[in-house]
Amino acid sequence: MTSVDFWFDPACPWAWIASRWIKEVEQVRPVQPRFHVMSLAILNEDKDVSDGYRAFLSSAIQPVRVCAAAAQEHGEEVLDALYTELGTRFHNDHRERDADTIEEALLAAGLPGSLVEAMQSTEYDDVLAKSHRAGMDLVGTDVGTPVIAVEGAALFGPVVTPIPRGEAAGRLWDGFRLVAGTEGFFELKRTRTVSPSFD
Repeated sequence: MTSVDFWFDPACPWAWIASRWIKEVEQVRPVQPRFHVMSLAILNEDKDVSDGYRAFLSSAIQPVRVCAAAAQEHGEEVLDALYTELGTRFHNDHRERDADTIEEALLAAGLPGSLVEAMQSTEYDDVLAKSHRAGMDLVGTDVGTPVIAVEGAALFGPVVTPIPRGEAAGRLWDGFRLVAGTEGFFELKRTRTVSPSFD
């Protein structure tokens, strides 16, 4: 069984798609994902972004704070189920990233609803920043979420839509491992022409 470390911000639709891909990979390859938090707000705090995106970031930090609190209080292993519950509500169901939705997700993941209080608290910001840095240290600062690490190699991405399923997910994983493990490999990219699809 190969451990796969996956850093995510629950507000990012592309990370959500990649996470559902890695859950598909789990069904067809001997991998065990381990989820960790990172933050788009931290990533972009010193960057020149639009006012609209800055407003998005000010609210996006709230659910990831809850994830950091859950990981700190109950262990990072709870992030798998919690991310599934949050991401399904945020992205598939187009629910607001508000306290009611987040508390519902916490309870569905078997966690105390009281963790929702972390949305408005800075108590776990150091925990969040430490986890964020652990992911970014592997890939540098010119990337976003997700970051995926396997067997000492890490990459940002993949940015893919729709979600690869079954053996298609496995083949993409095989390719990911190939390029991630290639010394000196840095980037493959083309312009995105479609919006995220969560099917």
